Amino acid sequence: MSDQLSLVPSLHFPSAARETFAVEFGRFLDQTDGVAESKQLFDLLSAFALNFDCPWIAYGSPDGKLLKPIRRNPAAMLNYPDEWQQRYFEMGYDRIDPIIKASRTRAGAFRWSEVHNDASTTDDERRVFDEAATFGLRSGISVPLRGPDRSFAIMSFARPWDDREFPNGTITYLQLAAFHFHLKAMKFANSTGVEQDPNLSVREKECILWTARGKSSWEIGVILGISANTVNFHIKKVKQKLDTHSRTAAAIKAANLRIIEL
Repeated sequence: MSDQLSLVPSLHFPSAARETFAVEFGRFLDQTDGVAESKQLFDLLSAFALNFDCPWIAYGSPDGKLLKPIRRNPAAMLNYPDEWQQRYFEMGYDRIDPIIKASRTRAGAFRWSEVHNDASTTDDERRVFDEAATFGLRSGISVPLRGPDRSFAIMSFARPWDDREFPNGTITYLQLAAFHFHLKAMKFANSTGVEQDPNLSVREKECILWTARGKSSWEIGVILGISANTVNFHIKKVKQKLDTHSRTAAAIKAANLRIIEL
């Protein structure tokens, strides 16, 4: 972590703002001391990011694994708009996401605008940024996070404005918070050990698989020969078992955990 901290840009805030953000960062560190689960930690980071006008954050490993010998693939944690998650999932943008490509070669946090404007970024890759903007994610930064055994994750923070660049001071605090979150998340994964994947029934797997493929409840019902209400019942059970709030998030988590194969 010390190597990564050396890459953090210097703070450039007015003194009053600098004091306020320092207090908020200290509060975030104090609040996370007694946290025992990743979801609560994610909620605290989400609240901290709001101090910098970032309502959306995302954390996950593009390789589907954060630590060894953990055999379970930790699902991504994110609060991006459901519509964008669904679009990203359906279009397979994970295969061309320029944030993932840039994170593999960079050591410190970077602005999305830097990648968008980079000469090596292709038109297809820029389309991911441009389309994300239509769903409200108009600017952001991403932080590459590396750990033991070559583990690799990415933390991203997004804003709904495209006319306000991220100042260095904002990047500093968000990067420090991302490092802290990552260290705690890895500790949780290590202490958890090998976990059993949620036990979904055959019908639940079928319903969430077709959901992942972009089908509505009515369409799934026709495919499986059951009513739309029955499909909704199974998807509701999947959401409960996977501890997700939407069918899109459940589909993403089921795919990340390799419960379903697309």
